[in-house]
Amino acid sequence: MKVLVLGSGVIGVASAYQLALAGHEVTVVDRQAEAGRETSYGNAGEVSPGYSAPWAGPGVPVKAIKWLLMHHRPLVIRPHLDMDFIRWGLAMLRNCTAARYEVNKSRMVRLAEYSRDCLKELRAETGIQYDERTQGTLQLFRTQAQLDGTAADIAILQRYGVGYEVLDRAGCIRYEPALASVADKFVGGLRLPGDETGDCFKFTQRLAALAAQRGVQFRYGTAIDRIVDSGASIDGVRTAAGLLKADAYLVALGSYSPLLLRPLGIRIPVYPVKGYSITVPITDATGAPESTVMDETHKVAVTRLGDRIRVGGTAELAGYTLQLHEARRRTLGHVVTDLFPRGGDVARAEFWCGLRPMTPDGTPVVGGTRIRNLFLATGHGTLGWTMAAGTGRVMADVISGRAPAIDLDGLTVERYRNAYA
Repeated sequence: MKVLVLGSGVIGVASAYQLALAGHEVTVVDRQAEAGRETSYGNAGEVSPGYSAPWAGPGVPVKAIKWLLMHHRPLVIRPHLDMDFIRWGLAMLRNCTAARYEVNKSRMVRLAEYSRDCLKELRAETGIQYDERTQGTLQLFRTQAQLDGTAADIAILQRYGVGYEVLDRAGCIRYEPALASVADKFVGGLRLPGDETGDCFKFTQRLAALAAQRGVQFRYGTAIDRIVDSGASIDGVRTAAGLLKADAYLVALGSYSPLLLRPLGIRIPVYPVKGYSITVPITDATGAPESTVMDETHKVAVTRLGDRIRVGGTAELAGYTLQLHEARRRTLGHVVTDLFPRGGDVARAEFWCGLRPMTPDGTPVVGGTRIRNLFLATGHGTLGWTMAAGTGRVMADVISGRAPAIDLDGLTVERYRNAYA
């Protein structure tokens, strides 16, 4: 079968690789000059199934007001007239209940845990390297209230057999020795030993090379105009290179997916949430993190990637703009110098932003659609890197007509049929 994959981010490339393994003739189309050049380029570096949770949850609206008032605030809203944002925001508020949070988190953990297993298999089969580490994630709490508030998350982790450790100050330092010099700044943490780290861009580039060896064609520098349909099926994709035709079509365009789908009458509540990062060269390895430390107060992750520290965070709601704001750089710089003052040279940091494709319930949209040969893999939010390997395997199974290894209930576009017809 000929399959056309739209998008060469980590989701699109992982899907293309698995589709090639399944024996399909695969072409990937992307407007960039190479794979992984948009949201997959500078993310926080976490492969964190244990940290997979929706942003919408009990108490979040009140917390959001507090975040907006912080000096180094993790949430920024830039007012603009956008009905898609208003609908998305209202849908997110509807998901801020304990019952919906539990359902949404369970769906996310299901895919994320499967994806982590798929990534391990892929690493063993191919030997792919991407500055990976398998030393877990440490969620760091600066206040006792934060530490005491983990009970709901821990209950779900227990239900799904996800390993965890609740740590006091000394326990945190045991896993992250560099924190010893700033021990007065935190009270404890929640460690997720099954989590991993790695450079998503390196992974995407190297997996694209492996996919090409298996016959996948990459058409870079090719802008996608629109999908051509006849109602019951897709007839092709109009691009800068002309009409491209296939037997099946997979939309993996992240935040831009809903723009392409809307003319087909398919509405998905995926909205761009801008995230920022700085990449800091390490100057003192003993003062740098060993793995990922998630600062719960500022919602910023500090991750060791080879000879660099990746510092990622902030949720900025401003539509599709990629403008860099210096205030966000200052926040990221503050967190890394506050927790790892000897680790790296912030003055030489690379500053970057990307658009995370967020759904109001946190769960991605994967699987088929009402159009028989159109498939979706988008809406992964901050967890595209975490869920990529598993999403690729799922999409290869679905498009091949095989039953995926995990239940897709609650993961497909069908869950939005009533609210987003």
